[in-house]
Amino acid sequence: MSHSLNAASPLRKRPLVLIGMMGVGKSTVGKRLAARLHLPFVDADHEIEQAAGLSIAEIFARFGEPEFRDGERRVIARLIDGRAKVIATGGGAFMQAETRDLILARATAIWLDADIDVLADRVGRREGRPLLQGRDPRAVLAELAAARNPFYALAPVHVRSEPLPHEATVEAILKALSQ
Repeated sequence: MSHSLNAASPLRKRPLVLIGMMGVGKSTVGKRLAARLHLPFVDADHEIEQAAGLSIAEIFARFGEPEFRDGERRVIARLIDGRAKVIATGGGAFMQAETRDLILARATAIWLDADIDVLADRVGRREGRPLLQGRDPRAVLAELAAARNPFYALAPVHVRSEPLPHEATVEAILKALSQ
């Protein structure tokens, strides 16, 4: 099944910004979504690392979360430049009022949502998650989801990421965007 956003669609002129918890697949799904829509893909975390010359974990360790969030806000503001593209953001980006307001005003926010068990399974396979350092991933994720989901719910598009191939999530996003 193929979904297309016609060239005149207002969505074609705005960046699509993927928000949601760590491990939900924002980068992987974002790359595939961008390819399907023939748009550039940008990973905000990667851009932050490039700008700082440090990994996210190093930025957290050296400067703390507030300094990281400030840099993240500046990078996302630069990425939301009025040109259509797909942007994956870090899980905490949308929690910052200024960043959230910018995304909601100048882009189309897409909340990728998944069950805690799915997230815990996915994040358990990757290193470099500062908020999980030395803690039980499932407990941290449940705590973060409780705090963040009401904010993520402000996104106009909400798509569940099921434990299926990423292509299924891409299809669900395209379907939601075409409605």
